[in-house]
Amino acid sequence: MFLHSLLIHPRLILKMLLLLTCANGMPVITKDILRDRIVVPVDGHAKWVDGRPLFGASKTFRGVFFSVLATSLCAALLGLSWKMGVLLASVAMAGDLLSSFLKRRLNLPEGAKATGLDQVPESLFPLLACQHALSLTVLDIILTVALFFAGELLLSRLLYRFRLRDHPY
Repeated sequence: MFLHSLLIHPRLILKMLLLLTCANGMPVITKDILRDRIVVPVDGHAKWVDGRPLFGASKTFRGVFFSVLATSLCAALLGLSWKMGVLLASVAMAGDLLSSFLKRRLNLPEGAKATGLDQVPESLFPLLACQHALSLTVLDIILTVALFFAGELLLSRLLYRFRLRDHPY
């Protein structure tokens, strides 16, 4: 059992990276395409007991919807169940909402950089949710999170250069 947890599955890691990129990138792409249309904040502009927004206006149902839709299609194209795509994207979006919630508690404005907090929950949580169904090992998860972390920092700067992202981090 222990030796099994040390195995690495490169093709599965690549598929997970593609799905995580799709899930977390789709809200950014959707925002660029749809601009001010269909913008309904997940928190409904609610405030937490500290008087700050629960998540912030940038976290929308539109972003969540298109993340789940695109990731389910991407999963099917990669030979996985579309349901796996729904699960992965849903949990990635929940991780992103948790990050936003924590950033608001830390009094960080929307779009503020919080290295680690911006990448880990939206990659680690979905991988843990899919771990048993996809037979992901501990090393698969660690490598995928590390690669997603590094890739997201690099890709974010590229998206900023092409004006698809508001902040270059």
